[in-house]
Amino acid sequence: MAIVSAEEALKVIKSGDKIYVHSVAAAPQHLLDNLVKRSGELRNVELYHLHTEGEAPYTRSEYEGIFHTNAFFIGKNVRKAIEEGRGSYIPVFLSEIPRLFKQKIIQLNVALISVSPPDKNGFCSLGTSVDATLAALDSADIVIAQVNKFVPRTLGDSQIHSSKINYLVPFDAPLHEVSWGNPTDIEQKIGNHVASLVEDGATLQMGIGNIPNAVLSVLGNHKDLGIHTEMFSDGVIPLVEKGVITGRYKKKHRGKIVSTFQYGSKRLYDFVDDNPLITMLPVDYVNDTSIIRQNPKVTAINSAIEIDITGQVCADSIGYKMYSGVGGQMDFIRGAALSEGGKAIIALPAATKYGESKIATHLKEGAGVVTTRAHVHYVVTEYGIAYLYGKNLVERAKELIKVAHPDHQERLEKEAFERFKHQYSQGVYTYL
Repeated sequence: MAIVSAEEALKVIKSGDKIYVHSVAAAPQHLLDNLVKRSGELRNVELYHLHTEGEAPYTRSEYEGIFHTNAFFIGKNVRKAIEEGRGSYIPVFLSEIPRLFKQKIIQLNVALISVSPPDKNGFCSLGTSVDATLAALDSADIVIAQVNKFVPRTLGDSQIHSSKINYLVPFDAPLHEVSWGNPTDIEQKIGNHVASLVEDGATLQMGIGNIPNAVLSVLGNHKDLGIHTEMFSDGVIPLVEKGVITGRYKKKHRGKIVSTFQYGSKRLYDFVDDNPLITMLPVDYVNDTSIIRQNPKVTAINSAIEIDITGQVCADSIGYKMYSGVGGQMDFIRGAALSEGGKAIIALPAATKYGESKIATHLKEGAGVVTTRAHVHYVVTEYGIAYLYGKNLVERAKELIKVAHPDHQERLEKEAFERFKHQYSQGVYTYL
């Protein structure tokens, strides 16, 4: 282990190297900013990462042919580069990304990470993102860590001994933050509908954004909720403080909030710092359906870009344009479905901001099916709850059209009739 400047540490990177970049709020901005300063000496350097926040300077057009980003999940900071060919998307379940490193399917040369300062025993914390990072550290030949006093010391499997780090680069900078505004009326209506499906004693998985926050905001009278989720944000804090989140009935890690990463405000990062309530674990464990299903009443709340009238969910692309990724949606939708009393929920506004229906007769050409029609149980919009499980295609279409935007319901009815013909008539189904 050597304590050096970023410039000195990054000299080890060679043309053709494959580099892992720490995820979400933990993206090591100081190392990335200094990496591009070596652009004149490098060619064909590949970067691999999940969703990252902050600047992604290696994606700029002037670095084409020098750096190429490979995203397991596309954030807004790399979306344009991927669309323009300076980056690529790797479709994979979030739970399986560590396997790509462990089995050397992707052989990493260097890992760039953020860590807390070493404690008295020499252990640093990976802070807000464990996800696939432990597997990347074990796979990479060289580990370069930005040591940052603003990285919270999270507990669980988030510790790495400083002896496993080749280069420590001291540089303090606040973590990337996000502040969620108040939910819109539409988002709050969706949140209220979803919250009505959450039972006391349920184990929750939710993503980020105003809809999950809207759900959490109306759970204040619930009892003994648990959290086992790939990520969480500020919305859980008030429920912990009110004693709503206790984890009392969880079968796995009872009494603990289990997560693989967090993203939110400084309040969230202060909350998770040295907090024994929080257990940070690798994503191949957290998102393992065999682990998820052991908890009771797993209620998985995920979103979508569009959904067709049979229940096929597109969550990663707008037609041919890649927008986000497979992520952990399928991991938790399936895990929830297998849980005793579990509920698999897709929650989305009925229409886009441009007025286009998100419930469609068929998905756009090129759209990817992230969650199949066989996996979805509930679809929730601001207009209500559609229950699809156990229903045939015609019944599903009728359920979904009921929660579509009223401006589109008549058209959807006509298109559904054209698709299913006489099967669609007045609840009498004759199969061809």
